[in-house]
Amino acid sequence: MSQRRTRAEMMEETRAKLVATARHAFAAQGYAHTSMDDLTGEAGLTRGALYHHFGGKEGLLVAVIEQIEAEVGTQLDAVSQAAPTLWDGFCQRCHTYLELALEPEIRRIILQDARAVLGDVPQAAQSVGIAALEASLEQLMEEGTVARHHAGVTARMLYGAVTEASFWIAEPDDDPSIKLAQALDGLDRLLNGLRA
Repeated sequence: MSQRRTRAEMMEETRAKLVATARHAFAAQGYAHTSMDDLTGEAGLTRGALYHHFGGKEGLLVAVIEQIEAEVGTQLDAVSQAAPTLWDGFCQRCHTYLELALEPEIRRIILQDARAVLGDVPQAAQSVGIAALEASLEQLMEEGTVARHHAGVTARMLYGAVTEASFWIAEPDDDPSIKLAQALDGLDRLLNGLRA
C-alpha cells in the first residue's frame, strides 16, 4: 500500500528535479546557452513550474549556486578537520578554495556565469565562507599561532583575496593551472604574514 505524497513533498521533488537538470545544463552549456524550454523538457516539467518555483532562469541559477556552495562548504570543512593542526587546516582550506577553481562545474557556474549574470556570488554564500574563516582565525589567535587583530576584518579581506584569485584563475583566456600555481604562491605569502 503506497502512501500519498504531500503537496510539500511534490513541490520539493519538482524543485529538486529543476535544480538537478539546470545544474547539469549550466555546467555543460553555460547559463547563456541553456534554453528554458529545453531545460524544462529535459526535466519533464513545464515552463510554468520553473516560474512558479524560481521566478525564472536567474532564480534557478541562484538555487544551483546555493547548492554547489553548500557542497563546497562541506568539502572545505572536511579538509580543515582532516589536517594535523588548526593552522594546517586553515591554510589547506584556503588552498582548496583556490584549487576548486579548476573544477569544470565550479569554474563555469560559480566563477564565470554567476559573476556575468548576477554580478557576484549570492551574499548568503559569502557570509558562510567569511564566518568560517573568522571562526578559525579567532581559534588561531587564542592558541597564539596568529597575531591578535580584528578577526572579522581579516576574514573579509582574506575571503576577498581568495575569491578574486579564484575568479582570475577561472577566466577563459589563459592556462588555469599556471594561474593556480601563481595564486597559491601569493596566498602562502599572505597567510604567513598572519603568523604571530
